[in-house]
Amino acid sequence: MLPWSLLGLPSVKASVTAGLFVTVLWNLKYVINLSDIFSKSPKHTKPLMILVWEWPSKQAPNISTDICRDLYNIMGCRVTLDRGLLGQADVVVFHHDVLQQNRDKLPKEKPPGQSWLWVSLESPTNTKALAGWKQTFNWVMTYRRDSDIFIPYGKLVPNWSATVNIPRKTRLVSWVISNYHRTQKRAEVYKNLSRYLHVDIYGKANKKPLCKDCLLPTLSKSKFYLAFENSIHRDYITEKLWRNSLMAGTVPVVLGPPRANYERFVPADSFIHVDDFESLAELASFLKTMNSSHYRQFFAWQKRYSVKLYTDWRERICTICTKYPSLPQGRVYPDLESWFNA
Repeated sequence: MLPWSLLGLPSVKASVTAGLFVTVLWNLKYVINLSDIFSKSPKHTKPLMILVWEWPSKQAPNISTDICRDLYNIMGCRVTLDRGLLGQADVVVFHHDVLQQNRDKLPKEKPPGQSWLWVSLESPTNTKALAGWKQTFNWVMTYRRDSDIFIPYGKLVPNWSATVNIPRKTRLVSWVISNYHRTQKRAEVYKNLSRYLHVDIYGKANKKPLCKDCLLPTLSKSKFYLAFENSIHRDYITEKLWRNSLMAGTVPVVLGPPRANYERFVPADSFIHVDDFESLAELASFLKTMNSSHYRQFFAWQKRYSVKLYTDWRERICTICTKYPSLPQGRVYPDLESWFNA
């Protein structure tokens, strides 16, 4: 048998070697091309810089470290209070309390490409000095569901524990109230409701303030809690529902937006709405005569959910980073007051 070389053909070994060589060259070319592509891309993505013009709460926390990464596992986000970095910031956050006190605290110029974010957790009734804020803010961050960044006071998160925990009850109805104004609807409703049943009142308004650690244990002893909002607006559902009622293990009797609005946040069978009754006398009778079996049904939500309460502004600010990629670019609110009062 003639060797392959005499026939003018490469040997099997040579053929395999040549094939491998060609393959290696092709792969090498591919690697070189990828390297060339990568070399044209930035090796490190620039962290998103968020400048908080003034911290929303009275005392600013230490944010010298990477708080979004350390506390919430959010990467590529830098939060600062250093106004000297205004020119480098991608987003500048303005809490309305600051603007309400002094409009001149706003920077005189907005650097090109920078976005300004207006933040408020108060209702329109309790928000002053909104007139004039036109063509200023790119985004809004509020308790309203239609905000660019939605920051509720609380929410229900899935938790399939299949258990119901109802604290022992020794009182019927309780209410914590710090600022009592007779012109508010909640004051009127309480005054008329109290004609038919006794309400245990705590808070500064009744000179019975509860310490931070006393709040939930005290309220948990009542079967019902008056989760009355200080003003009635769409989506304005505060800690009165989330903390004072649901976390405390009481059934909330709510006064606020319509029932349908509440049902976007919590199950329909987890609360009682003042508007469900034709009169406050009927509501009082309903609360006083409810049997234990019916009462227990209001806690069915505990089998599926637990309450997450939002209280730390660091978490709210870091949320901006997760929402940033999907926020509309180049948009400006023509009239902030008109939007918020809608």
